[in-house]
Parts: sequence; structure tokens; C-alpha cells
Amino acid sequence: MIISNELKLLQELYEKDDHLWLEKTIELLKQKRFNDLDLENLIEELESLSRRDKSTVRSLTEQIIRHLLLLQYWPKENVRNANHWRAEIISFRSQIEADLTTNLSNYLENELSKIYQSALKYVQEKTNYSVNFPQTCPYSLNQILEQNYF
Repeated sequence: MIISNELKLLQELYEKDDHLWLEKTIELLKQKRFNDLDLENLIEELESLSRRDKSTVRSLTEQIIRHLLLLQYWPKENVRNANHWRAEIISFRSQIEADLTTNLSNYLENELSKIYQSALKYVQEKTNYSVNFPQTCPYSLNQILEQNYF
């Protein structure tokens, strides 16, 4: 396979200045110059972007679940912490709402039981295992994401 000079330069640019590489790649895509694309690094960047987006919505969802569980099942600390927990839920929901796509929503739906188990481990440790939390997620994804729920 013969590599064009444009492609070689693009590959070298990726190692030196990934932002400039991205701008050049976007320009090549707009011009439909597909043969000049640095496909190997483009694929790597797209995969990385996908992982980052999934990680972000997963983390925010876990945070929401943690705070919902603490609000609902830890009355001992409710008087002191309820306002903080509610404010955090509002913040996390707003952040997730800004980035949520249909694909990411489907991902969360498929991963909800795993996300819940991570949240459960956290709140169990935080409460010194003194609270009887549900072993399976008591919330639907819609409830978790709904601004006015709980």
C-alpha cells in the first residue's frame, strides 16, 4: 500500500499536535478526501470518544443513584445532609441531560444493574453497612434521570 505524502504528514501531526490533527481531519472529511484520512488514528480517537462519553454518563448515573439511596434509606443523616444530596442530584441530572443521546441512554439501560452494584458498594461502605439497602436497583432509568423525581 502506497501512503500519500498528505497521509504521512497527517500521521506525524497526530503525534505532535492532536488538536491541529483533528482540525485537518475534519477539513479532509468536509472535502470528501477520504483517501487522505489517517484512518488508524481517526478510529482510535472515535473509540476513545465513545469510551469517554460512556464513562461520563455512567459516572453521573452512579452518583445520582448513590444520592437517591442515601436520601431514601439513611434517615439518620437526612436532617444534616438531605439538602446537599438533593442539590447534588439536581447538578448530576443537569450534567447528564446535556450529553445524553439515544445510544448513551440505551447503554445506561443495559448497564443499569452493574452501575447500581457499584453505587450500592459505595453507600454500604459510607453507612458502615448499617443500612438495609435494596440488593437490586429500586429505580428505573427514567426515575434516575427525571428532574422532579424524589
